[in-house]
Amino acid sequence: MISTHTCPLAMLGGKETGGMNVYVRDLSRELGRRGIAVDVFTRQQDPDLPPISGRLGPNCRVIHLPAGPVRPYDKNQVFHHLPQFVEGIVAFAEREGLSYPLLHSHYWLSGWVALALRERWGSPAIQMFHTLGHMKNSVAQRASEIETDLRIEVETELMVQADWLVAATPLERAQMAWLYGARPEKIRVIPCGVDLNLFKPIPRAEARARLNLPREQQLVLFVGRIEPLKGIDTLMRAMALLVNQFPHCWQERLSLAIIGGHPNAGSDTVSEEMERLKRLQAELGIGDLVCFLGAQDQDRLNLYYSAAEVVVVPSHYESFGMVALEAMACGTPVIASKVGGLAFTVQDGVTGFHVPDRDPEALAEGMTAVLCDAELRARLGRQAAQWAARYSWPAVANQIVALYDQALAPASLARVACS
Repeated sequence: MISTHTCPLAMLGGKETGGMNVYVRDLSRELGRRGIAVDVFTRQQDPDLPPISGRLGPNCRVIHLPAGPVRPYDKNQVFHHLPQFVEGIVAFAEREGLSYPLLHSHYWLSGWVALALRERWGSPAIQMFHTLGHMKNSVAQRASEIETDLRIEVETELMVQADWLVAATPLERAQMAWLYGARPEKIRVIPCGVDLNLFKPIPRAEARARLNLPREQQLVLFVGRIEPLKGIDTLMRAMALLVNQFPHCWQERLSLAIIGGHPNAGSDTVSEEMERLKRLQAELGIGDLVCFLGAQDQDRLNLYYSAAEVVVVPSHYESFGMVALEAMACGTPVIASKVGGLAFTVQDGVTGFHVPDRDPEALAEGMTAVLCDAELRARLGRQAAQWAARYSWPAVANQIVALYDQALAPASLARVACS
């Protein structure tokens, strides 16, 4: 398993940590439980972390190898250190006396590594992108949000060269074919999974008590990275509309909790987006309603999901929407932009609502419906938990293992040898 630029053990909600980390971590754990030995290779970013960690559980190891400076680093600059990373993996395998019959890479940087290793070893390479550069560019509003030409070039090569591609939704499969020319017959649509042992309904009163939240408070929740793509500004504008529309109802008891980022870092490390959001918070006059909680451990996330009346995912683009799935597994309705994978992950009118992208008025209307109708909220929550149960990791891993078996079949191996 290759996750070059971000470690599956990292705290979620940081600049480069999110759904992909969860995916790599939880899939590896599920494979390990089945007796499949998994080594996850990732870039060393912290000199205090052990080179090899067994924290993922039985049959799983996370192996930190050098690839540039041993610190958090611009992921686009990591590309120039990928040959060092490849040599580190090859040297590790030789020292351990290991051969890897299969390579499963995540994100474009890891895909480049997988192709280099396949050239050495002949092992088939399965690629999952998690996000697509062309799609991110299609919604970018600032020059700083534009993905590099290098990323697009490498993604295009991977669409052709990887033995198999995994898409999280039928839409992503179509985007791979339309935007990159990938052959549809080598793309398998396999959704992301959710840990139903961790993310499960907790009575709201109990969750709030454990978080020391007031019982009467109505909590709106956002979880994710603090970046423009996530549409947090749209959510904050929607909150301001709610308060202005119903000042006596919600001025005292409505609250928006934003989980992600590092709100208390010094001015030299606070992200530009965090600063922009805090300025917007002041401009909108909702300083008392919005609380930036920073990154949270996953063991506490289920409490926040369960404590909230509604979870909002106002992203401009999501390939799948792991946060929406986690929230639904906890029995909480989700209001999400009707973009990318969110159009599939959230069922409109069944597990929550879809709203147009970048439309605070529509978002405020959807939030009003959920917040003002306890019966609707409860029904959506029950249906959300039932829907999310379809995405258990054992069920998703069955599909992944079936793809592994196909990739290791003699016909597939012959194709790799000839490629």
